[in-house]
Amino acid sequence: MLVSLYAQLIRGMDSVFEAYLGPDSVLAGAVGGAVGELDDIPKRNTDVWLLGKRYNAIQELEPIRRDIQSRLWCTYRHGFVPLGEVQLTSDKGWGCMLRCGQMVLAQALIELHLGRDWFWTPDCRDATYLKIVNRFEDTRKSYYSIHQIALMGESQNKAVGEWLGPNTVAQILKILVRFDDWSSLVVHVAMDSTVVLDDIYTCCQNSNEATWKPLLLIVPLRLGITEINPIYIPALKRCLELSSSCGMIGGRPNQALYFLGYVDDEVLYLDPHTTQRAGAVAQKTTTAEKELDESYHQKYAARLNFGAMDPSLAVCFLCKTHDSFEQLQQQLRQDVLRLSTPALFEISQSRAVDWDTADDIEWPAMPDIDWPASSDSEPFALVGNSSDVDSKTRERGGD
Repeated sequence: MLVSLYAQLIRGMDSVFEAYLGPDSVLAGAVGGAVGELDDIPKRNTDVWLLGKRYNAIQELEPIRRDIQSRLWCTYRHGFVPLGEVQLTSDKGWGCMLRCGQMVLAQALIELHLGRDWFWTPDCRDATYLKIVNRFEDTRKSYYSIHQIALMGESQNKAVGEWLGPNTVAQILKILVRFDDWSSLVVHVAMDSTVVLDDIYTCCQNSNEATWKPLLLIVPLRLGITEINPIYIPALKRCLELSSSCGMIGGRPNQALYFLGYVDDEVLYLDPHTTQRAGAVAQKTTTAEKELDESYHQKYAARLNFGAMDPSLAVCFLCKTHDSFEQLQQQLRQDVLRLSTPALFEISQSRAVDWDTADDIEWPAMPDIDWPASSDSEPFALVGNSSDVDSKTRERGGD
């Protein structure tokens, strides 16, 4: 009865909200420098760093905006298939960190399968691009939909509709990628602010050491109590300058944001706090599908002073090859970890004997989820509990 009343209340609030703001409005709580504002890049002769690329703010304004627009912009949606026991049809107010997790994973897949120099256009119908964007559509059958992430969150004691932090979202993504053979990606979450090399080699290298499975490395951090400690800002900037950077997921207090670059003392971000209609891009053959595709792209980033960031965040890196991971290690040791005392995080060859990781935790029973099969054309499989996840992981060689 309480669940039913809660669902009715949510639907009623959604109706009032939409009547007041309109279905595609920016939330009133969106941060300064909101979507569509033209003062996205300062008009001065300075460097702009964007996911490892350096631009000039004045001379390369349009290339900067084209680069930003080519990232997948994941936002609140409304009107999707009811989700969870309370039958939510929108993630307004609770899904912002989930959307940021989608954005960092989408960036990793775009760079892995299309390259860092690939750029999106409204006319783009590249098959690989469509395969990526389809994975983030709001259906139970999409690999990385809000449904998959939210339902998987229940296995970590997070109810559908409950706000998640960067570490929890990272752990969920780590599980979800194991069921997506095409993406060919491993997500490793570095616990306790320590990157353990043996753990990464175990999950990325096959018995033949020449074979390396591409790695999305996520390092959750806590860089202060109520606000970020300024001693870490130079190291965060340097992370965004590295060619392997996939940005950062974090935000400002009570608002999750996807950070993808910086200019001077301000971090650039994409904001998920815009509510858009749910729908399918599919093969982008109809006008409606084309419009849906355009809704995944935003030309203008917003800016936030580094000091205003929430101290809880996660830095993310993509290493396509073993050599690129070795290069990242060297850059982190020489160019990042020396910039603050204590260091932003640590790199260790092996874990401490008594160190528990997320892999050691016995998770609660899994919810029923429509897992996509290994081939896009195959029927969907159903996973019922945590033992099914463990067996599936073993079959696919997950870490």
